[in-house]
Amino acid sequence: MKRKLEISELIFKVISYTLLTVFALACLYPFVYAISAALSDRAAVEYGQVVLFPKGLQFAAFQRMFSDNMFWNAYSNTLFITFYGTVWALFYSILGAYALSKRRLLFRKFFNFFLVFTMWFAAGIVPQYLNYLDTKTVFNALGIVDDKWLVVIAMGMAAMNIILLRNAFEGVPSEIEEAAIVDGASEFQVLTKVYLPMCKSTIATVALFFGISRWNGYFWARQMISNSNEHPLQVFIRLRLEEFTDAEAMAGWNQPYASDSVIYALIVCSIVPILIIYPFIQKYFAKGTNVGGVKE
Repeated sequence: MKRKLEISELIFKVISYTLLTVFALACLYPFVYAISAALSDRAAVEYGQVVLFPKGLQFAAFQRMFSDNMFWNAYSNTLFITFYGTVWALFYSILGAYALSKRRLLFRKFFNFFLVFTMWFAAGIVPQYLNYLDTKTVFNALGIVDDKWLVVIAMGMAAMNIILLRNAFEGVPSEIEEAAIVDGASEFQVLTKVYLPMCKSTIATVALFFGISRWNGYFWARQMISNSNEHPLQVFIRLRLEEFTDAEAMAGWNQPYASDSVIYALIVCSIVPILIIYPFIQKYFAKGTNVGGVKE
């Protein structure tokens, strides 16, 4: 039998659901507006007539974007950076977190403190930029001329994600590891057969963090990738935005759609892959954050 809610509980639920609904709509509106602006005609966009639904429906902005070979090139570069960047960052984060979770590790407290110290005091942009330049020089000496690998390999450190994984590994009962070792499991087998399956929620959450970070990465990709054919999608969008907001360059614009519609179309297409992937990982998100974020 359901317990009848008290007046105070009912008021709290009504207020909470109302605020959550308003917050959800506020988060959803920019995406809806971007779609509507991309599908609206030139006059509706330039005179601010688009509020919620498209006006003067047209698909020419999307057609122009899809016909741009540089768009598909940038998209493939972003997929490359996101996939390999996530795999690489997750690989060494798991190894580092596994080592730091072991009490038998020599100087364990020092390494853990040094990891947290990097979150308190960042080196700054200039030292980081110089470090990346030196890394790029090493890559060139090794024959690696594709600057996308610099973004993948040299820019993957995330202390917070390592801490989440470390805390999750520390939550695995030591008796299970001891039983695996008694059965003849090696250190690598203990990691892959015991720790990874038992911490898959945290690993999926960290993978989502890394993936979104690589997908949305702009600043260092803009600074370190000099070849326009290697630019990821976010840099491509920024360059198109600079081009379409240049008054002199757009003086002869006579298309039936606004230049902003092309930008909004680009933004929509850059968000779609994350929207597709996120629901599949969402079920691990809350559990993975709680397991990795709480240390007993």
